[in-house]
Amino acid sequence: MELETSVYRPNVAVYDSPDGVEVRGRYDQIFAKILTREALSFVAELQREFRGHVRYAMECRKEARRRYNSGAVPGFDPSTKFIRDGDWICASVPPAVADRRVEITGPVERKMIINALNSGAKVFMADFEDALSPSWENLMRGHVNLKDAVDGSITFHDKSRNRVYKLNDQTAKLFVRPRGWHLPEAHILIDGEPATGCLVDFGLYFFHNYAKFRQTQGSGFGPFFYLPKMEHSREAKIWNSVFERAEKMAGIERGSIRATVLIETLPAVFQMNEILYELRDHSVGLNCGRWDYIFSYVKTFQSHPDRLLPDRVLVGMGQHFMRSYSDLLIRTCHKRGVHAMGGMAAQIPIRDDPKANEMALDLVRKDKLREVRAGHDGTWAAHPGLIPICMEAFTGHMGKSPNQIKSVKREDAAAITEEDLLQIPRGVRTLEGLRLNTRVGIQYLAAWLTGSGSVPLYNLMEDAATAEISRVQNWQWIRYGVELDGDGLGVRVTKELFGRVVEEEMERIEKEVGKDKFKKGMYKEACKMFTKQCTAPELDDFLTLAVYNHIVAHYPINNSRL
Repeated sequence: MELETSVYRPNVAVYDSPDGVEVRGRYDQIFAKILTREALSFVAELQREFRGHVRYAMECRKEARRRYNSGAVPGFDPSTKFIRDGDWICASVPPAVADRRVEITGPVERKMIINALNSGAKVFMADFEDALSPSWENLMRGHVNLKDAVDGSITFHDKSRNRVYKLNDQTAKLFVRPRGWHLPEAHILIDGEPATGCLVDFGLYFFHNYAKFRQTQGSGFGPFFYLPKMEHSREAKIWNSVFERAEKMAGIERGSIRATVLIETLPAVFQMNEILYELRDHSVGLNCGRWDYIFSYVKTFQSHPDRLLPDRVLVGMGQHFMRSYSDLLIRTCHKRGVHAMGGMAAQIPIRDDPKANEMALDLVRKDKLREVRAGHDGTWAAHPGLIPICMEAFTGHMGKSPNQIKSVKREDAAAITEEDLLQIPRGVRTLEGLRLNTRVGIQYLAAWLTGSGSVPLYNLMEDAATAEISRVQNWQWIRYGVELDGDGLGVRVTKELFGRVVEEEMERIEKEVGKDKFKKGMYKEACKMFTKQCTAPELDDFLTLAVYNHIVAHYPINNSRL
């Protein structure tokens, strides 16, 4: 089905919503096939059953943040030691996803979905979260696209190239990542308040696709999901209950739905066993969400001036706290019988510079060899051009084995301590680091405000996670007036210095993108928002949450303030 847009006419067409549900997004006949009365009823049931649990979990996050801001640090919970020491295992990995050695990720855009499913990767993670700007149009088109992908009918006509894209006979297995617990969906009101974004994403996708997915992709299991941004096992427990509720509604076996949890917050690394335990009937592992993890390190220690990060380009897997996180994740997953997935290769092919391209690909190759030798069962790539390199690294080491769950136990990682996981990263801070953060943050936010959540910048694929690192690092450096010790000048970061950097980088952005694109884009608006967040007295929890209202479009009223 080719996606088309119908014309909105106020007071003519509305969605068929059940009692207590109001859809305030633009009406479209294609979207109405997703927003059926039955599907909206299912979402509303999830919202009503779990909103109290979600609110409590978010309050617990705030309380934990207050403790960290008062000087405390995360650590292993003594009250759940029995879970960490127990000999339990998760349910067996479904045969359909036993081999996940290379996974590609990307937003739920039509052409992207087709190319990713055809890419040669074992898995495609279709993203409603960090790689997607959650406008009404993007979200609803994404659900239409995924429904067409699951039933095998998806096509895309690229008129500029006069080329029709369609699925190959062999495709990657589909995982879907809903938004995090903290994000609302302001276009759908349930009992007068915005719905929980992830319950909308999960509920609509599951309702329309579970039967066909289990038949065509899951071999009796599924659908499959990735779960983001968790900080505590209580949040995993909510997801487990949501899955059980969905399975009961659909009349399918308990444990049919399977999910991988991204360990991308610092508090969650101390909760890995507990998270797997809560999801033990529905888990297929954990993933090293390393970019968000770096962001979370800064956010967790925002009131700890002794824990300042060096330039973001220096905070890689060679840092002790990052390597410890990866090693402990592998040991934990393999002890519990599930996949330990590696991190994202954010590089994209550099077509006009063969030498630079080979250097970038060599970095990817070394990173993937490190992951597979450490014991990871698979890895992530942001671009189809990286899949052969990633596949070569993992297949060259693993051979025909689908994973390393039973062969690499990493018992040595049992000695990893809280201090290992919290060690301060080493490296210098430079003016160029401040400039790069500013340039990337403003350009990403400008793209996000105009509908793009995954943006190629300076030969890397940037999403909300990498933009968050830019934002919080700038905030941290400004707040504590850090010395830029890598330049040999001893300059300290102040609001005045940052103001000059912003002006100069805006001039550079205009030169790089061209005056016409700069004028038509939302660069000036993005600059104001990004600058405000970097200089705010209190650090906002999330960049996207703070600016979400700027992309909410209510109909017939064309704006919203939550």
